[in-house]
Amino acid sequence: MMKVITVELDTNEMADITDEVRRFVRESGKDEGAVLVFSKGSTGAVTTIEYEPGLKKDFPRVMERIAPYNDHYEHHKTWGDDNGSSHVKSAIVGTSLVVPFKNGELLLGTWQQIVVINFDTRRRRREVILQLLQAL
Repeated sequence: MMKVITVELDTNEMADITDEVRRFVRESGKDEGAVLVFSKGSTGAVTTIEYEPGLKKDFPRVMERIAPYNDHYEHHKTWGDDNGSSHVKSAIVGTSLVVPFKNGELLLGTWQQIVVINFDTRRRRREVILQLLQAL
C-alpha cells in the first residue's frame, strides 16, 4: 500500500505530517508493521522532532552552522545554482524514516512528530511517499 502527500514549503521551513502518516496507517487496516516515509528530491528531508515554536527556529539555525549557505560548494560550479548547502543538509538529515506501528498506532514518543523539511534555496512543493512495509 502506498500514498503520496504533498507539502508546499519555504526555505528552511518544516511541516508536521504526523497526522497524515497516522491516518494512512489506520486506513490500511493493518494492526502491526512499519511505515516508510520518504521525501523525494535531494534538497528535502524527513525526520522526527518535537514540533514546537522554539525548535522550529533552532533547527534551521543549527543546520546553517553545519552547512552555511555562504560557504564555497563545488556543486555551484556544476549546475550554476546556489543550493550546495541544501544538498549537504538533506544528506545529513536524510530523506527517509521508518516508523513501527502496533494496534494501528504509530509507536512515537509523546513529543515526537514526523516532519518534512525543505532545505532548498527557494519555495518547493515536496512530495512525500508513504509505504507500508510488509513482513516476510
